[in-house]
Amino acid sequence: MSQLAHKFPLSSDIIKNLNDTELAVLDQFSTCFAKLQDAMGAKLFPAILELTKEHGSYPAFLDQLNRLEKIGAIDSAERWLVLREMRNAFSHDYPDDPALQAAILNKAYMLPGELLGILTKVQLFASGYSNQ
Repeated sequence: MSQLAHKFPLSSDIIKNLNDTELAVLDQFSTCFAKLQDAMGAKLFPAILELTKEHGSYPAFLDQLNRLEKIGAIDSAERWLVLREMRNAFSHDYPDDPALQAAILNKAYMLPGELLGILTKVQLFASGYSNQ
């Protein structure tokens, strides 16, 4: 995203005039964001619950998030859901609506730091358990 920082905030006109390389960078950003968010939710979070030997059943993902928040592995289940909404927005393609594309990307532009911050916090949390 740093390669395109000078283009933000995006508008429909900016989106329409991006070259192939710039479009590829945006596509790579959305793909990487979605993959990291998916992997954390599907693999890392359940592994943390297993590592901490959290008893109980967490059939719904929201139950897992709430438990992770309660034990201090993540700061906010609600913030994770915001990141999930962004990931879901990336999964839809709006080739005929550059204004919508711009709006989604402008919102997303501020979120990678938060996603990486959660990853770092979870890693630190896990390292505390693995050292016990």
